[in-house]
Order: sequence, then structure tokens, then C-alpha cells
Amino acid sequence: MTQILKVAMPKGRIYKKAAELFRKAGIEVPLDVDDSRKLIVHLPEVGMEFILAKPVDVPIYVEHGVADIGIVGKDVLIEENRAVYELLDLGIARCRMSVIGLPDWKPGIQQRVATKYPNVASQYFREQGQQVEVIKLNGSIELAPMIGLADRIVDMVETGETLRENGLVEMETLFGITSRLIANRVSYRMKNEEIQQLCDQLQRVIPEPT
Repeated sequence: MTQILKVAMPKGRIYKKAAELFRKAGIEVPLDVDDSRKLIVHLPEVGMEFILAKPVDVPIYVEHGVADIGIVGKDVLIEENRAVYELLDLGIARCRMSVIGLPDWKPGIQQRVATKYPNVASQYFREQGQQVEVIKLNGSIELAPMIGLADRIVDMVETGETLRENGLVEMETLFGITSRLIANRVSYRMKNEEIQQLCDQLQRVIPEPT
């Protein structure tokens, strides 16, 4: 008997891209559930149940087993460092993690870096041998160097348009980011047939790197 897969799906831009990928793979999931107020969407016709979550919460749900699998950006995986299996690079929602600042930035005695990713930023600057104070922010990270809160920021960049509009420049790239399919470790054993079938279907339609 086929078991229902509980899937932690991120709200926002990744959901739309993930839903399109699922549909290309022949899995008819709705494109518009992200627009509704529903938090749990039952899809018995494809053997799934979607749990709609904030992207940063997806690996938490998967690690604790309330979701069997999930879709999450590599940025969140690295920052959160959760005990989950990373099964597939889905090749969607491509962007990069970068160090950003004002064009005239120069190293000072005291360096402050603002970011949504304190673990990523701390590790990077430690590896570079730079001593910095990391300030965690939750939104509008670009404001920090403009108002003097921090000298630089570490953030995701997709097109760079927001940076240019605010007079900021990319200084260094830390790593590339795409969305990944992850699995709970117990679910991967208990529902291996269903998870492996999904992986095989998605593998065939994952876009080539550009």
C-alpha cells in the first residue's frame, strides 16, 4: 500500500518554482496553494500532503519527523545545520551568498557585519582570518551599511538589482545557492520506495546549470 508523503514546502517564490518542477515530472500539484491561507494541503491523488512553512522552518519540520521530506534553499541548510539527508539539488531558485558593502568601504579597526545568516557569516570571516562583530537582522539587510549599523552585510543575491538601487556592490561570493530536496532520516528508511520514486521523477526534469 502506498504511503502518503508529508512534504514541508516553503512559502513564497520557491513554492512556485518547486510546483512547476513537480508538474514537469508528471506530479499534478496545484500552482496556487501558496496564495491561499491554508497551512496544510491534502493531495491524496498524488499521495502527498503539503505543509506550507516559512523557508527557514522547513529543515526543522523534516528533522523532527513531522514532515517526511522538504524543499529548502542551500543557504538555510548551511545556516541551520540540521540532521537531515540531502537527496537532490533541484536546480531551482538560483542565487548566491555574497559579502556586500558600499563602494568606498575600507577595512577599519572595528568591523561589523549584518546578516540573516550569523553562522554562515561567522564561519566565513573566521576562515578568512578576519575578526568581525556579526549582527543578526531579520529584514532589509541592505539598510545596515547605509545607516551606519554595519560596515558590510552577508546576504543572498539573485539579480543584484536591489543592491544597485541602493548604491551597494558585491565584494566576494561565498557560495552558490539552489533549492534542495531533503528527507527525515527515519522516513527515508520507512518510506524509501515512495521517496525514491519521487527522486527518480524529479531527477529527469531538473534544469541544467546555466
